[in-house]
Amino acid sequence: MEPEKPGAIEERVLRRIPVEIAVGAAALALGAALVFDPLTGLLVFAGGAFSALGFAWLKQSLTRILTSGRKGALRSGVALYALRLVLICGVFFLIILLYPKKILAFGAGFSVVVLVSLVEGIRALLLLRTWKA
Repeated sequence: MEPEKPGAIEERVLRRIPVEIAVGAAALALGAALVFDPLTGLLVFAGGAFSALGFAWLKQSLTRILTSGRKGALRSGVALYALRLVLICGVFFLIILLYPKKILAFGAGFSVVVLVSLVEGIRALLLLRTWKA
């Protein structure tokens, strides 16, 4: 069995996170649709999907910027992150305008990234613990 290349585990985790966000948001959306109404479930899923797309876009953009070795990588990274923040605020503003009573549903779906990050952190700690044993 060949040893993994440096960074291979991290790359696998970073590819897995958007999928886990979408799956977690879908599970929450199904529960929300059954408990509340289908629109609430749809907004929970939309929040999770938007979060997963944002994570994948940020990972791809930062990887491209950091591997290019450009002199203006910091400026480019800050501008990209500012654009991402403006887009997130715009989407939340749009949801508030269209469905003001459902913003918490969208926010719950968007926040699945926090839960997924926590699970991935715990998984990494457990892996680290087994390597030391």
